[in-house]
Amino acid sequence: MQARKKYVLLGLCACCWLVLFYWGGGVQLRLLRLLTRQRGEVVRPWPNWTDRAFLPRYAHLDELQTDPGTSESPRQRRQAWSAIYKDSRCRMETCFDFSRCRRRGRDGFRVYIYPSEKNDHVSESYRKILQSIAESRYYTSDPREACLFVLGIDTLDRDQLSGQFVPNVNERIRGYPLWNDGRNHLIFNLYSGTWPNYTEDLGLNIGQAILAKASLNTEHFRPGFDVSIPLFSKDHPQKGGERGWLVRNTIPPRRKYLLMFKGKRYLTGIGSDTRNALHHIHNGKDIVSLTTCRHGKDWEKHKDARCDHDNLEYERFDYQELLHNSTFCLVPRGRRLGSFRFLESLQAACIPVLLSNGWELPFSDVIQWNQAVIEGDERLLLQVPSTVRAVGNERVLALRQRTQMLWDAYFSSVDKIVLTTLEIIKDRVFSHISRNKYMWNSQPGGLLVLPEFSTHLAHFPFYYLGLGVIPGQEFTAVIQAVSPLVSQSQPIMKLLQVVSKSKYCSQIIILWNSEKPPPNRSKWPPMPVPLTVTDGRRKTTSRFLPHVAIETEAVLSLDEDTVLLTSEVNFAFLVWRSFPERIVGYPPRSHFWDPLKRAWGYTSKWTNDYSIVLTGAAFYHRYYHYLFTHYLPQSLRTLVDRTSNCEDILMNFLVSAVTHLPPIKVAQRKQYKELPSPQGTKSVPWANPEHFNQRQECVNAFANWFGYMPLVHSQFRLDPVLFKDQVSVLRKKYKDLERA
Repeated sequence: MQARKKYVLLGLCACCWLVLFYWGGGVQLRLLRLLTRQRGEVVRPWPNWTDRAFLPRYAHLDELQTDPGTSESPRQRRQAWSAIYKDSRCRMETCFDFSRCRRRGRDGFRVYIYPSEKNDHVSESYRKILQSIAESRYYTSDPREACLFVLGIDTLDRDQLSGQFVPNVNERIRGYPLWNDGRNHLIFNLYSGTWPNYTEDLGLNIGQAILAKASLNTEHFRPGFDVSIPLFSKDHPQKGGERGWLVRNTIPPRRKYLLMFKGKRYLTGIGSDTRNALHHIHNGKDIVSLTTCRHGKDWEKHKDARCDHDNLEYERFDYQELLHNSTFCLVPRGRRLGSFRFLESLQAACIPVLLSNGWELPFSDVIQWNQAVIEGDERLLLQVPSTVRAVGNERVLALRQRTQMLWDAYFSSVDKIVLTTLEIIKDRVFSHISRNKYMWNSQPGGLLVLPEFSTHLAHFPFYYLGLGVIPGQEFTAVIQAVSPLVSQSQPIMKLLQVVSKSKYCSQIIILWNSEKPPPNRSKWPPMPVPLTVTDGRRKTTSRFLPHVAIETEAVLSLDEDTVLLTSEVNFAFLVWRSFPERIVGYPPRSHFWDPLKRAWGYTSKWTNDYSIVLTGAAFYHRYYHYLFTHYLPQSLRTLVDRTSNCEDILMNFLVSAVTHLPPIKVAQRKQYKELPSPQGTKSVPWANPEHFNQRQECVNAFANWFGYMPLVHSQFRLDPVLFKDQVSVLRKKYKDLERA
């Protein structure tokens, strides 16, 4: 009983203490506020440019110009935004019709482009965007199939003073029968607003449309709905694009200059505050921060006391030389939040140091930018040098390497920018089969990871090393059969026996691609592993269809007349297990550039170099079947089927584009030769004199679609240990490989 009274008393004391603390604290706060008001003091927010108490530590007041864009309060800016975008609270759940996309299951994501009207002017940049969509696997010419709609009217430049400005867009789109207040529409924009404030006013009511916009402000960005895209120039390549400038594992990671910037200085208007202050960190040694007033027609009317000196200093340094030799690159805001300097820095592996408060970074939904950039504060410019000096060498190298991954995966071409935008929206629509952040932020990037295949990282070969995953110990052999079975002595019969004897073989699939029907199961020899004969549909590309029967990670692709030993098969498979993301096999080929024809050439000559391993005898991961069928455009697969040629070259292009690495050649008992076909069987493709010419044309057609040449030369070859050493045969694991 005494204990109960004790606990009750303690509880009452605790309650009294909480009441006194709550009311007493409130009284103290009110008294503190009253005293500060009586003393005429106010609690200052973050210092503004016109804050005199802050300026002596930063810049002189006469160096700063009044920014007409900062005269509005946050509430006024929000009200202005709401007047322009009446659906500023749109989310996918409230402003998007999912049913349009799910009518056809996973294939329901289709994009329709409105036809352009007569006398419509379309800028070069918007033409590239529309072309990228039209050539993508998502395009449809039937609006009834569409999940997403894109305007044919050029909406990229909504600056009314620009020559690219298209008037009366609002009236025109309201007349579209499919507009539906912008629902399921995607609007691209690079420039909005005009002088002097350069607001985000597009001059049209986008309604419930998704906005893919450069220089988006975080205040106005609708998370999970809009897509922030990078600002790119009209000269940005349509496809491919140049590779990044970083050489792998560059040592030392730091360059000649620590930090650099070279660009315009605005004398008046929005953005001038940041650019006008950049000279404070310039020392001409390891920090080079150069600006020029010499731009625009009437710059001399507004020139200040620093212009002449700045212009002279500006001419002393070459911009490209600075890019190549700087560790960090300043990316300050321009008139708008985005800048061309951003993509230039990414490509150059010059770590971007952002000075653009409120900028929603490109593809921020999926890209982890803290692994590639340094985000500074426009109001704390003087802290930037000490901040970047404190970044360690390991961190510098990691940041630079990540800039290259992001540049190559998402920003090096208009194609990649547009496709990334579409894939982000698609992941929102089909959220149950979407990519995770790891897929977006690691090699090879989200565009080459199709979540329809799997959303599990361990199912993709290029993640094995990072995850510590060891490939499976079995393979599936897929044999392409084009000749009718007329004799038990045909090469395919011997090949079946050789492959089935491998202790790693799980099953054999024969793709029957002959005009005659396949023979009965009794005609095939007995084997220790399951044998399946599948209709190849008489298409060359059927050998790379994602057949459901393939259950193993490893696929051994074989032509019906391939000559191999079981020990050769075993050795090649063990090599593949060490390089599961690549093609590993026997017959090599190579490509070269012909300067006279100004075209790519193809050669089968045996040299030390190779860039292709033919899939007539090669291992690769089964994911490449899915990627070949669902990533590559129908036009390339049609070319392969029409010529009954080049499917092996196309697979090499695809795998090298994913890995940026060459295939791997393994040693073999004898050179891989294309043997003449038995009498009475269908003539083999290489017997046709046009075969070689077609392969030359294919190489150029494939390079044109990729936008660059992805094939990589190599002199690397793997042989079994003690392959040809003069030692005891008992010590050799692959004894038969040297018998020939």
